[in-house]
Amino acid sequence: MIRGLRPLLRGSTYTGVLFAYAGALASLPLLPFALAPALAWRSAPEAARIVLVLLLWAVLTGSVGLARTTRRVLVAAARRLLRVPLPDPVAGRLRAGPVGGPATSAGAAPSGAGRWRTPLWLLVHVLLGWTGALVSGLLILLGLSLPGGRLGGQVELNLSGRLLRVDGGWQSWVLGLGCLLLAAAGCAAVTGALRWTAPRLLGPSPAERLALAAERELLLAERNRLAHELHDSIGHTLTAATIQAAVAGELLAADPAAARAALRSIEESARAALEDLDHVLGVLREERPETAPTRTLSDLPELLDRLRHAGAVLEPDLSGDLAQVPGTLSRAAYRILQEGLTNALRHGAGGPIEVRVAAGADGLELDVVNRTGAAPGPGPGAFPTTGHGLPGLAERVRLLHGEIDFGPAGPRHWRLAVRLPLRLPA
Repeated sequence: MIRGLRPLLRGSTYTGVLFAYAGALASLPLLPFALAPALAWRSAPEAARIVLVLLLWAVLTGSVGLARTTRRVLVAAARRLLRVPLPDPVAGRLRAGPVGGPATSAGAAPSGAGRWRTPLWLLVHVLLGWTGALVSGLLILLGLSLPGGRLGGQVELNLSGRLLRVDGGWQSWVLGLGCLLLAAAGCAAVTGALRWTAPRLLGPSPAERLALAAERELLLAERNRLAHELHDSIGHTLTAATIQAAVAGELLAADPAAARAALRSIEESARAALEDLDHVLGVLREERPETAPTRTLSDLPELLDRLRHAGAVLEPDLSGDLAQVPGTLSRAAYRILQEGLTNALRHGAGGPIEVRVAAGADGLELDVVNRTGAAPGPGPGAFPTTGHGLPGLAERVRLLHGEIDFGPAGPRHWRLAVRLPLRLPA
């Protein structure tokens, strides 16, 4: 008995009992609607009318669970009062957007047998609530009334054919205490039954678990994409701004015009990076900015100009109609070139940086070649680096079903070569 009462030491037992009683009381407003047909059918036997009332009451109670809002309220209440770790119901499912673009959401509703789980939970909830309320209420009343003969007479109990009379002596105190303990055990049993049932009826179904797993996967992919955007934009801006600030400091006295040009370039780069940062933070806060930065290959000349202001010597070779490159591919190509040029600035050892962009009928070729004293990536260099740039580029290219190659290209040269198909495989 004492071992069975250990759950009472937990706060969830008391709140669970309140939760059960609340379910029972919540079903009371539906009782008049169940009584109306039985009152109209006066010619039927009393037993049939009672069965009819109970069936109609059960149907009305279960129908409340068909509403999607009801399940959300029940899940929140079960988490709060029963201390059951239940995930939020699947109200929508993320749908993957275009490659390099954000994921979107599509509505999803329980179907098949899953939609009947909440009505069944309501019926179990109400049944346990009324059973617990009636039984524990009776036991508590007896437990408080039996000691001292407060019932005003003898109480006779039939125990396995043996008649036990309780007339207010010590037996009444023992029996009263036993009733109170049974009432406590009943409360613990009701809470335990609700805690056992809640994950099975309010928890996600197998189909919803798959939807939740897919949603988590898409969320992780979206966050990974945003991390790439921040790395490409902010990393490039900080690298270029650092070099431009150094150039402006050296030319401030000798060539004020060139110093002012470098400072203007820092301002433009910082403004572009702030736009990217504002967009990414808006997505992370589940807000949708009015305008999102969509830098494509058409913005490549501006990027090259900013690098020239930073003191870089560029040898661009642009061929083909870059304006006809699809938007998703064009945005990805811009970020790839931005990362490649950022690495060339970080680790370059002087000399020109060759940039080649060739748009053909079947694919887009990107090449960045620069002199270097150390390979881009982890290791000593002019700028600290996290080592995420090249792996991020490889992952971006893989998602676009392209090919990437990077490494030494002759003595003291580094080459980044990427080829992207214009049409993704079906």
